[in-house]
Amino acid sequence: MQTIPCITVSTAAPLVENKAAVMRPMAGERPAPESPVRIGVALGGGFARGIAHAGVLKVLEQHRIPIHCITGISAGSIVAAAYASGATPEEIARAGCSMRFCDVGRWSIPRLGLVGSQRMNRFPERLLKTYRFEEMRIPLGVLATDLSTGGPVPFAGTGSVFDPIRASCSYPGLFQPVRHHGQLLVDGTMSMGVPAALARQLGATHVISVPLPAAVPGALPSNVFQVVNRCFQILQSRFEDSWRTETDLVIAPDVRGVDWNAFGRGPRLIHAGEAAALAALPKIQEWFTRVQSFAAQGGFLPSETVMESMSGARENACSLSTFSQNGSTSSWPLREGWAR
Repeated sequence: MQTIPCITVSTAAPLVENKAAVMRPMAGERPAPESPVRIGVALGGGFARGIAHAGVLKVLEQHRIPIHCITGISAGSIVAAAYASGATPEEIARAGCSMRFCDVGRWSIPRLGLVGSQRMNRFPERLLKTYRFEEMRIPLGVLATDLSTGGPVPFAGTGSVFDPIRASCSYPGLFQPVRHHGQLLVDGTMSMGVPAALARQLGATHVISVPLPAAVPGALPSNVFQVVNRCFQILQSRFEDSWRTETDLVIAPDVRGVDWNAFGRGPRLIHAGEAAALAALPKIQEWFTRVQSFAAQGGFLPSETVMESMSGARENACSLSTFSQNGSTSSWPLREGWAR
């Protein structure tokens, strides 16, 4: 299989290629056929900054970029589930801009977190068009973290999406962990910054990762939540390679300096997502041009077959059994959603 270099796109910097080598045929050797282009979009977390994801999806949809599957962590899991269910980027943006912290949490004095998250189900109930993995328009993956082992706990295939989303959004210390089959599950961001590998497991040949970097370097936190948030950001930056190795293109909206609960800055966040996605469009369109060119030379499937493969086929979603950070078989099973 051809190795595609990872490209990073943001609104603050030009395209930057990494140093990954591209496998090329030997002299006189026929190039190996490329797989049909099946794009997986992996959305990172960021609470209010997750509104930027709606801007990214809006641009991809406007330019008729077909999405095979979508995965999400934390706030990204809400956006991913909404989009997979059939909600439009505009509907997601409106819901995000009108959202407030009280819509998803209730202050309490428990042992394991300051905020109860049972109320969190109400928000996706209003936004999603359907509530089960097997009913989604395209394959959906949601990632949480096992608080005991620190390992990722991915959900896909069948079952209710509500509690997997609630687990993926349960920021440690703020939201109470979610209990599931004897485990305590917390925010997926604790084990994986962006669920790129999960998109690959759901059948994507090309993975677009959308992280939401928040901190302005050198900016000092002004409250306890910003202190905790900054600590986690530092930790997450140490294992970025775990998701970048599974990523073909990184779209990083410029959301630096936007607080975790700044829902009132929704229009700016949407614009940041749109700008970053527009900057990435030429690279995405190049993937399709390359496949069509190869097909025209008789080296690949007819373009009609290619397009059929990009129409959101779900056959891979229910047949997965493992998940890993590097593409190899691991001990982390892909979970089905909560039975309801």
